Amino acid sequence: MKFNLFADRILKLKDVNLNQSLDKSEYKAAIKKWKEKIRLFSFYADQVGRPVVLVFEGWDAAGKGGAIRRLTGEIDPRLYQVNGIAVPDSEEKQRHYLWRFWRKIPPKGHFGIFDRSWYGRVLVERVEGFATQEEWSRSFEEIVDFEKQLYQSGAIIIKFWLHISQEEQWKRFEDRKNDPLRRWKFTEEDVRNREKWPLYEEAADEMFEKTDFHFAPWILVPANDKYYARIKVMEEVASRLETILKIPKKFS
Repeated sequence: MKFNLFADRILKLKDVNLNQSLDKSEYKAAIKKWKEKIRLFSFYADQVGRPVVLVFEGWDAAGKGGAIRRLTGEIDPRLYQVNGIAVPDSEEKQRHYLWRFWRKIPPKGHFGIFDRSWYGRVLVERVEGFATQEEWSRSFEEIVDFEKQLYQSGAIIIKFWLHISQEEQWKRFEDRKNDPLRRWKFTEEDVRNREKWPLYEEAADEMFEKTDFHFAPWILVPANDKYYARIKVMEEVASRLETILKIPKKFS
């Protein structure tokens, strides 16, 4: 079995059209449609025993959590788990960095959703110096092998990068800072990370170049408009499930 990188596309953050948007009425109609499809398709995935692995990466305040909440809004709670990935704990630091992710891979027929993921190795750990150049360079091959094994065991893998402009990110930071109910989301580290935007962009582009496979594609989501981003994520998940699982008409 061959595992080829996409030969017909090159993903670059600078090429993402951030002007795409939906108005509220379009959003309400679309979200109702896609939620129902994903609900039905999730039952079918469970019926045929295919695990689904969804990865969410992107800038701080890009809307990953909001997109995940809408995506899972109609899925049976018994069929999915959202894994919020933070700094590894003391036990995890004593093992290979992929160990903690193997433990969170979903069982057959379930969704495993990762809010941040193993790609932290080639993003934050690379940029912030938590991994040596030898370590993060080697991890591209390790990650691809990891995803190949998931795919060969039957997993459907989709990886999302939610992309926003620096201006939109700052606006969202200001909104968080000024909202007592969301102030906890804003930290000085968020501001500090903005200074390394070009380094993160460079790391992300190399990540797409080396890990964008047909069996585990990257989807770059324009997320300046939250309505558009949420619908784009749901549409991509539903469309890929329908194609791979060959969903019968009674489920679609």
